[in-house]
Amino acid sequence: MEPLRTSDPSRLAGHRLLGRLGAGGMGVVYLARSSGGSLVALKVIQAEFAEDAGFRERFRREAETARRMTSPWVAALVDADPEAPQPWLATEYVPGPSLGEAVAAHGPLPVRTLRVLGARLARALRDLHAAGLVHRDVKPGNVLLALDGPRLIDFGVARDPRDTALTSTGVVVGTPGFMAPEQAGGGEEPGTAADVFALGCVLAHAATGRPPFGTGSLDALLYRTVHDAADLEGVPRELAGVVSGCLEKEPRLRPTAAALWDTLTAPAPEAPA
Repeated sequence: MEPLRTSDPSRLAGHRLLGRLGAGGMGVVYLARSSGGSLVALKVIQAEFAEDAGFRERFRREAETARRMTSPWVAALVDADPEAPQPWLATEYVPGPSLGEAVAAHGPLPVRTLRVLGARLARALRDLHAAGLVHRDVKPGNVLLALDGPRLIDFGVARDPRDTALTSTGVVVGTPGFMAPEQAGGGEEPGTAADVFALGCVLAHAATGRPPFGTGSLDALLYRTVHDAADLEGVPRELAGVVSGCLEKEPRLRPTAAALWDTLTAPAPEAPA
């Protein structure tokens, strides 16, 4: 967390601001304390973007999407006001690093931790998909590690596949290196299977310390995602089948999030005597 800047207000939307959790070109996420005393992550959009009717509509949809999330492994929405002069959205504060930060600092996770991580993220996606939504940007930076387990965050590009109001043909939505082939091509609206592919990428990264389709330019990452096999060297044998199943190029061959939850929570087979 960074300290507040002199340009930051001390209070906003009834919240007392304590520090900056992050910032981007469109707004700032603050650590804040609500009037009831709870700590929240307060996402505030800059006023110039709030004047854009299309952007405000997307933010409104983000708030509506977050309200539909009830999974214990998703950072829950506390409150939001997309109609305010500076639209804002407050979610449960998760005191912990992102998965990406943890792997960069400490290296790959042990197999038991990987299994728990995968199971709980599969549960989050199962609940998300049951609510009729697709996250579309599952990646290590959108997984926060709390003491009691991971939380999936950031529903800024999540959507209901039946909603075509904000669909743009040829637009790639997601993070290169952690998106499905049908997503990387930009010509097909990703469904729930795209989130499962992304979860496979996240588990591969957590197991090896590197992204499964390498690094490099946007075009190189998208090409490898569509055409090349993922680099799974170093993924523990116990999870290699689960991860490779998530990373099938053909969406219909991937397991559902519910099936992944069942697989990862089943008792591990005992080693032969």
